[in-house]
Amino acid sequence: MTNIRLLLVDDEDDFRRTIAKRLTKRGICPAEAGNGEECLAILEKKPVDVVVLDVRMPGMSGVEVLHHIKKKHPKTEVILLTGHATTQDGVEGIKSGAFDYLAKPVELEHLLGKIKQAHEKSRRGEEKLREAEFRARMEQQMIATKRLASLGTLAVGVAHEINNPLAIMKESAGWLKLLLKKEELAEMPRKQDFDMALNKIEESIERTRRITHQLLGFVRKSDSALAKVDLRGLVDEIVQSVNREAANKNIEIVQKVDHSIDTIWSDPYQLRQVLINLLTNAIQATGSGGKITIILEAIGEEVFLTVHDTGKGIPKEDLEKIFEPFFSTKSPGEGTGLGLFVTRSIIEKLDGKIEVESELGRGTSFCVKLPKQHQIKEGERVS
Repeated sequence: MTNIRLLLVDDEDDFRRTIAKRLTKRGICPAEAGNGEECLAILEKKPVDVVVLDVRMPGMSGVEVLHHIKKKHPKTEVILLTGHATTQDGVEGIKSGAFDYLAKPVELEHLLGKIKQAHEKSRRGEEKLREAEFRARMEQQMIATKRLASLGTLAVGVAHEINNPLAIMKESAGWLKLLLKKEELAEMPRKQDFDMALNKIEESIERTRRITHQLLGFVRKSDSALAKVDLRGLVDEIVQSVNREAANKNIEIVQKVDHSIDTIWSDPYQLRQVLINLLTNAIQATGSGGKITIILEAIGEEVFLTVHDTGKGIPKEDLEKIFEPFFSTKSPGEGTGLGLFVTRSIIEKLDGKIEVESELGRGTSFCVKLPKQHQIKEGERVS
């Protein structure tokens, strides 16, 4: 009973206050409102399970208020009160989504019973919603687990078989580039075309190598090496490493750093991979002349690292999927769908969280929240 969040709405002050006092003695302490506008203002500020609402009030009628409640607060149940002999208002209210209606003068026990029933309906609705959300998450996790199980079976052998010929190809391409630089080949016909082809070969080799390393990253459970991490220095380092790629697209990278942040205890190598993944994604998503903003700030016992781009954004329906393995919003051949999955896995391993916000046509923000002091777990070492 004491858990029921109740709101009484009636323009008759004496009636409303009398009902409120009697309900308080029964263990329910209701909030009160004298009209529809006041009722809606209260609902905007705090959640309410059940509203007991008078139908005939000056200004907004009870049925009008009911429509607003059902539109903005669909989980809130409404019980209508009418002091008129006709039941038409009550029937109209039921059609509009009211839980039930009672005629004045109302018997307290009858009202109390309806409040309990309405609260139980509201509670069951919330439980069903939570169960549905839980089932959806479990289904997604099962899909991801099956994919990873298949991946784990194949990854080590495939990566090994691919990396060996890749190393030979990379060495051969490098040797050919050295040959092309020799004096006797200075006047070689279409030399520029050969250079361009060798560059494409090397880029494809590097891309394939990154894919195999990401595959192995899922299978190998490497120990974390905890150390003091200078986040400001790490951000500077990664920005410098991607500056050329950003400059080629005329993208500006801006840093907004809280200089009170000194160091945190974490894994610098894994954090480096996270930053590289997020910045590389941001550059790929941002068009020419765009802007990437990196925000580093301390809030309480956590450090927040946000990477915001002015790119094309991510569709709302894809936001729940982008951390799944093999899901990618990039064009075929441009992404593996592994980078963000690896990123979230690393952050969670470091006791952190990653959140994403995006708006089509305006850009995307990834916010990484990390504890200043990572809790050491079994298998982790401090360096």
